[in-house]
Amino acid sequence: MRKLMVMAFMSLDGVVQAPGGRDEDLDGGFEHGGWAVPHFDGGLIEHMTALTGRAGALLLGRRTYEGFAATWPLAQAGDPIGARMNGLPKYVASRTLDSVSWQNSTLLTGDVAEAVGELKRGEGDEIQVHGSGRLVQTLLANDLVEEFHLLTFPVLIGSGKRLFAEGTIPGHLKPTGTTTSSTGVVVSTYARDGKLQYGAMGPETGNW
Repeated sequence: MRKLMVMAFMSLDGVVQAPGGRDEDLDGGFEHGGWAVPHFDGGLIEHMTALTGRAGALLLGRRTYEGFAATWPLAQAGDPIGARMNGLPKYVASRTLDSVSWQNSTLLTGDVAEAVGELKRGEGDEIQVHGSGRLVQTLLANDLVEEFHLLTFPVLIGSGKRLFAEGTIPGHLKPTGTTTSSTGVVVSTYARDGKLQYGAMGPETGNW
């Protein structure tokens, strides 16, 4: 069974919209595109190189696919992340696209959860989801995500799309690793760990 890992760039208040460029995603009149860029340094780029290097395939929603397909083919020769992104098999979940043209891309048909389940039962290294917020909710609802890899940037944005928005499926996560970049980006990895747990806290409970 192949592991499915979700990777996201996220602000401290949970926004994942348009981290990489001003015009990346203007939905809702979003004016803060490119908020992650000032915090990238050599160490963070090395981290992303290693992360994409362990992928066996990418799974993308329509919007993320279209953004990646328009930019990654322009990567300069010798760019290890660009070479990896272009070369990897890519699976695209979309109800509106009729075809996909980025090299090594395949459009998933039929029920998304069933199609992803079939991919996970195949051979190969982990399947990585980059961005693709709406798709992530479908994957969570069908218990298809084993790991989250979240890069939390030390910025507050106040508005915009959030990875864990209303409708997120409750659940418990197990932290499996945390590092911090020289620019204050906290890189955390979490494994899915069953259902959400509950308790009570206060002096009357003795649990204080």
